[in-house]
Amino acid sequence: MGLDDFVNTFGAVCKQKYGGRIKKLTIDAAFTCPNRDGSLGKGGCTFCNVSSFNEQQGTGQSIEAQLHQGKQNLLPSAKQSTSKYIAYFQAYTSTYDEYQVLKQKYDQALADANVVGLHIGTRPDCVPDAVLDLLLEYQNQGIDVWLELGLQTANDETLKKINRGHQFSQYEDTVLRARKRGLKVCTHLILGLPGESDVDYQASLKAVLAAGVDGLKIHPLHIVEGSTMAKQWRNQKLQTLTKEAYAASVAKLIRMTPLNIIFHRVTAYAKKPMLLAPDWCAFRWEGLVAIVDQLREHGGQGCEVNVLSANRSNN
Repeated sequence: MGLDDFVNTFGAVCKQKYGGRIKKLTIDAAFTCPNRDGSLGKGGCTFCNVSSFNEQQGTGQSIEAQLHQGKQNLLPSAKQSTSKYIAYFQAYTSTYDEYQVLKQKYDQALADANVVGLHIGTRPDCVPDAVLDLLLEYQNQGIDVWLELGLQTANDETLKKINRGHQFSQYEDTVLRARKRGLKVCTHLILGLPGESDVDYQASLKAVLAAGVDGLKIHPLHIVEGSTMAKQWRNQKLQTLTKEAYAASVAKLIRMTPLNIIFHRVTAYAKKPMLLAPDWCAFRWEGLVAIVDQLREHGGQGCEVNVLSANRSNN
């Protein structure tokens, strides 16, 4: 039994919708971030080095070339079973530019007839109404659009500590405006941020569900070369979650999540030597197997929704 047996996964939803596999092709469209260019600050979030999750970063390739290369990089089995793709604007803040620049870059990705989806990764404080209206235009044309918001935590104190440069209220506002237009929102959360525990993870889940989220991506904190946290980790001022602790925590959140919410990801993977810690994140399947074991033992998605409801009534 795999994750799909216990969780409403994005992969399973795509198989049902398109009748087969669908692959994300990551794109670096040379965006920056207000937390790096000086608008809000410099240096970025303390956990961030975009190269750790985006192999296209810094290549200077055109969007067309990146899509082509992404297809070539697929495993032979994936190439044989995949004919449709999602263009995933992942690197940095993919709504942080002038409207015409954004439209031009999104249009370049959608010029590929086999690209049926558009996923836009961004910050909650960088999504003006004009961008939401543009995404709605694509959705009205039949493109499967997801707005992916990197929240990481609903705790304003932690957000300040990790130098995010925004508060939870800005996330709530963006979700409200997106969902009023009928746009789907996927929220990213990180477990293991400094000072946080299961209490904080569950509070963040409660907050994003209350805001009306449609999908979730949950990651363990992992320390990557080039980040501020790398210095803290080397100075032994920062610890990361064990595989067992992470699996138990994320499985609990999955059980507390209603069945209609789509999980786009439940763990993370990074390559050595970019990855410094925890070591288990260097192995693509270890964390996933541990999570499935937890779900098999304690129950799958939605079986503890009443726990979340009870928490809401007590607050």
